[in-house]
Amino acid sequence: MIALQLVVATALGAVFLWQGPRSALAAFGGGAIVALGTALLAWRTFAGWSAGGLAMGRLLSGMVLKWVAIIVGLVAILGQYKLPPLAALTGLVAAYAINLLAFRFKG
Repeated sequence: MIALQLVVATALGAVFLWQGPRSALAAFGGGAIVALGTALLAWRTFAGWSAGGLAMGRLLSGMVLKWVAIIVGLVAILGQYKLPPLAALTGLVAAYAINLLAFRFKG
């Protein structure tokens, strides 16, 4: 899933390149922070075998890590670097759509 999110982020970066390098970077960055968040979630959730309660705690802490990474990434993209918001949000939504598609098709 992480690889697909990075592929989508790269493709959107290439599509937004016609608007300029800042838009391309924003689109790629928006998708890349979702992939980073997904990687953090997977790392935290699957970091070894554990009992049910501990596994649930790892899942919840992984979700918190994911959302912190996405929010901090968006603040950096939009606030610190002042990249175009439409491109960044498009990258974010497109990479997040991979989650929906991955869970829809099982197998």
